[in-house]
Amino acid sequence: MDQLTYEKQYFSMGYTAVAGVDEVGRGPLAGPVVCAAVILPLDEEKRILGIDDSKKLSAKRREELAERIRETARALSIAEVDERIIDEINILQATRLGMKRAIESLTLPPDFVLTDGNMTLDISVPQKSIVKGDALVYSIGAASIVAKVYRDALMRRYAEEFPEYGFEKNVGYGTKKHIEAIREVGACRIHRRTFIKKFWDGKERT
Repeated sequence: MDQLTYEKQYFSMGYTAVAGVDEVGRGPLAGPVVCAAVILPLDEEKRILGIDDSKKLSAKRREELAERIRETARALSIAEVDERIIDEINILQATRLGMKRAIESLTLPPDFVLTDGNMTLDISVPQKSIVKGDALVYSIGAASIVAKVYRDALMRRYAEEFPEYGFEKNVGYGTKKHIEAIREVGACRIHRRTFIKKFWDGKERT
């Protein structure tokens, strides 16, 4: 299937600004969930080759593509939902909130929204969710790449502030060394308390 199948389908139905939305960071023990929304031109001459699920691409390739996406997009926005809100409303609702914020921050208001997975959003425009959309749908794949590059860079900055946890390598995911550091040093301010309660004794990093 052509990655632009969905966008072209809705364009033929009269929708002129179809946005793709995706998230990165639902699973980590630390840091925000990051959502991106992208509206890309559908002209073949502006098509960006190589867009795919961000997890299937090398870090270098993701960064190259993210730069191309930013240069080419008709509109692009990124929204973070931090660990405090994740702990308060749970990661699913935090992801929905982040996607909604990303969509509503687009400088070009979308008239149709495509989301990855099985996600219904509290938005006023028509929407469709597509399982494995980050691999199958052009604009969703682009959103996943932009969100991943943004979040990885953010976690590298946090690694400078909190060097004990290895965020520059694990980007917040629960590796053995990361969990050992939480047990030894305690949790830092960007840890999701609801994600670490099984092995965290309540100790705070000083």
